[in-house]
Amino acid sequence: MESVTSEDRRERFEALAPAVIDAVRRYLARRTDPATADDVLSETLLICWRRLDEMPGEYLPWAYGVARRCLANAERAQRRQMRLAVRIAAVDDFVVRPPEAADDELATAMAGLRGEDAEILRLWAWEDLAPAQIAAVLGITANAASIRLHRAKQRLRDELRKTGAGAGHEESTEGRRP
Repeated sequence: MESVTSEDRRERFEALAPAVIDAVRRYLARRTDPATADDVLSETLLICWRRLDEMPGEYLPWAYGVARRCLANAERAQRRQMRLAVRIAAVDDFVVRPPEAADDELATAMAGLRGEDAEILRLWAWEDLAPAQIAAVLGITANAASIRLHRAKQRLRDELRKTGAGAGHEESTEGRRP
């Protein structure tokens, strides 16, 4: 009887894994370097396998939430490594430079936002998630996600104006999806 349960579990995971892999790979590619994305994708899939019974029917927002937390862990580890490298450099007279970011207007405007605002905009624009799905990723209510998304859009518009870039079409599209 145990092998049937294991077989059913394996079949369920194999059925949803391709969609999770593709979506999470794109999600991570937009947020980090390829090596970190591969590591975080592996960790995300491992957690999806371990917590398969907890995975809801609408599994992609749940998987994005897992990937988001795994990426945060990876970024914390990278920051610790960078701090250690800086300390070693001070001792060894070695120069450590952080990676350079793209210097276009949108990247500049996004960099001017709080991390939470930038993330909710990425989930909405890059991952094409609705506020209810964003809520599942962030672990907040759908109403809170809608409000935060609206405010983040306003802040991005303000940042784009500061950089001298046009903020695009000014008509509100709040609540409408293509």
